[in-house]
Parts: sequence; C-alpha cells; structure tokens
Amino acid sequence: MGNPLRRLNPFRSDRRRWGRRHNPDGTMTLVDHLYELRYRLGVAMTALVIGGAFGFWWFSNTLFGLPTLGDILLGPYCALPANMRFSPHPGECQLLQTKPFEVFMLRLKVGISVGAVLFSPVWLYQLWAFITPGLKDNERKFASTFVGFASVLFVAGAVLAYFVVPQGLTFMVGFGGNAFFTALTGDEYISFVLLMLFMFGASFEMPLVLVMLNRAGILSYAKLRSWWRGFVFALFVVAAVATPGQDPISMLALAAALCLLFGIALVLCRSHDRSKAKQQQELGLEGVGLDEASKIDHRPSELDVTASGAPAGQRANDDAT
Repeated sequence: MGNPLRRLNPFRSDRRRWGRRHNPDGTMTLVDHLYELRYRLGVAMTALVIGGAFGFWWFSNTLFGLPTLGDILLGPYCALPANMRFSPHPGECQLLQTKPFEVFMLRLKVGISVGAVLFSPVWLYQLWAFITPGLKDNERKFASTFVGFASVLFVAGAVLAYFVVPQGLTFMVGFGGNAFFTALTGDEYISFVLLMLFMFGASFEMPLVLVMLNRAGILSYAKLRSWWRGFVFALFVVAAVATPGQDPISMLALAAALCLLFGIALVLCRSHDRSKAKQQQELGLEGVGLDEASKIDHRPSELDVTASGAPAGQRANDDAT
C-alpha cells in the first residue's frame, strides 16, 4: 500500500501525463485538472518564496557590482536637494523609521515584489502551461505574443516611473520653500514608489489591449480613429487617477507616454485592417461582414418547357413508358 501523503505532494511524478506528449488533445478528468493546478501553484509559490528571499538579501547587499536594492529605491528620494530633506548625518540620505520592526517588514515587502518581477518567467510559464492544453495552435501563438509584449510594456512603464518620481517629489515638497524639510518614513516612501512603478506599468498595457481587440475583430481602425478624441481625454483621466502623488509632472509624463503608445496602436490597427481588407478582396468577400448571413435566392426557378407545352422531364418519362 502506497504512502497516503503522496497524494498531497504537489510535485508527484505522475504529473508527466498532463504534458502535450502524453496528452496531445489536452483532455483530462476533473481530478487530473485539480492535481495539475495544485502542481502549478506549488511551483509558482516556490518561485515567489525563492525570489522573495533573494530580494530580501539584495536589499542590503551588492550583486555583481550593482548597487543594493535599498540604494536603488532611495535614489529618487536622495535626488531631492539637500535643503529639502532631513539628513541626521551630513552627506547621508536616510529614511525615517517610526516602528520597531518597520524595516524588516519593508525589506520583506520589497523582496517579495522584486522576486515576483525577477521570477515572473517561472510563474507566468506555470500559468501558461495550465491553460495552454485547452487552446488551439493559433490561440497559443496569439496568447504567447500578448504575454511577451505585455511584459516588455510593463517594464518600460516601471522604468519611466522610476525616472519621473524624483521630479514629482521635488515639485510636491517645493511648495513650502525653505520653511519645511522632508522627513519621509520608510513605509510611506517605499509604498509610494512601488505603487508608482505598478501603476505606470499597468497603464502601459492599455494600448496593447486595443491592438489585441483589433486583431480579434472586435475593434476596427475606423472606430478607433473616430473615437480618438475621447480616447485621448480618457488617457489623461487615467493618468490623473493612476499617479498616486497627484503631481502634474507625473500625470503629464504618463499621459504623454500613453498618447504616444495610442498613436502606435492606431498605426498597427490600420496596417492590420488594410491587410485584412486586401485578403477579403482577393477572396471576393469585400464588404461582407463575418456575422452577415449569405444571400439566398428564394424565388422559384422556371421549368424548361418543350414545344409541346410539357416540361422536359415529364416528356422524357412519357417516352420511356
């Protein structure tokens, strides 16, 4: 009799029957689906734990000549003029700790966030491997392209946010002039930076969604072009809501980047619709919608009547008899 704890092991060896080689059509029982989901979640959570431990260690240690993760996150705050921020020791840049275990929780939060980003290929692959058996070949290619571009756009948005944060902070703390100095707590500042990185990265996915909807035949270039004024206004509203600092520099930077990406999305949609229209023209389907019913001639056809006045088919039967 086997070990009963083996069924609770998410890394059990019989998982290979879920692969495409042993299961080409992707059909599985409900129990097998649950076993596979347990395995995928186990691998993804293990990757997050390893990434969190790595980020926790990197917070105060250098890596291959790179600065520590704490120095990278403190960069925007330290870019403020020295007379605008609190410096307990001349020439140093430090945040304020107001709770006994605040630094430990901050390192843990930053470590998990960075680990989730660095090890994203692992848990994204597990998600992809779980849903791909139920997709067709063209759908898998379509989804893989979406995931690849989504990752690149998210990183691009996060990088833009990192360089915008110092300007936004300088603008916000400059209202008081020389009458105030800035002494940010570690929790407030780290949460603000992480939220900025996430919101900028997530906002950069919106033009990609428009392109994918156009590829799927839901949105056409003609509709996007006719709605461009409303889209631009909506992008500015999104930029105003997405920036946690509510400073005009961050909002304008995000809005300008989104408008630029929206223009690129329009060009891609126009190219796709032109190519699609050319293919339909070659097949003789120009102007025919995908959901439009085919035209059927429902009028009765005329019979071929011979000189005797009887239909040709009836006369042939009479001759045969």
